[in-house]
Amino acid sequence: MKLRNALLSLLALLSLLLPLSGCGYNQIQKNEEAVFSAWADVEATYQRRADLIPNLVETVKAYASHERETLQAVTEARAKVSQMNITAKDLNDPAMLEKFQAAQGQLSSALSRLLVTVERYPDLKANQNFLDLQHQLEGTENRINVARQRFNTAVQSFNGSIRTFPNNLTNKFLLKLERKEPFKAEAGAETAPKVKF
Repeated sequence: MKLRNALLSLLALLSLLLPLSGCGYNQIQKNEEAVFSAWADVEATYQRRADLIPNLVETVKAYASHERETLQAVTEARAKVSQMNITAKDLNDPAMLEKFQAAQGQLSSALSRLLVTVERYPDLKANQNFLDLQHQLEGTENRINVARQRFNTAVQSFNGSIRTFPNNLTNKFLLKLERKEPFKAEAGAETAPKVKF
């Protein structure tokens, strides 16, 4: 009798666990880890840009010492970005992600002003160190864009996995994970820049 009850209990437990294999628990976990990994790639590319900036500023300083305001704006924007730390938990906080994006946008704007300033110095534009730094910075900006796109793809996959049936039940009752926020276009990105000669 005890053996029969034990077998029935085991059979009941197995019948409960079998449907769980299709509940998406593991897939949701994998998708969230993909979001964290993609975010780490975004941070790494932003860090690469931040690491290049001091060298770029010093090279420009050597040629354009009286462009202090522009150089200071780049330095301050870089410092502000360096102080922003976003953890994996912060990816659920749209306000924190927006602040991070705003700081990165300010740095991009300051770098753009710096590169416009450089146009006034033909000797600087011909300097090999400056050209190398400028190419590295351009490549890094491309990497940032790719990393952000990959992050958004991972976020889309994760968000879809916690909202579709039966995964949504698993998330609602077991995991209770929140939707992640993707990167959005910066303010003013919908307007094409005007070029004048």
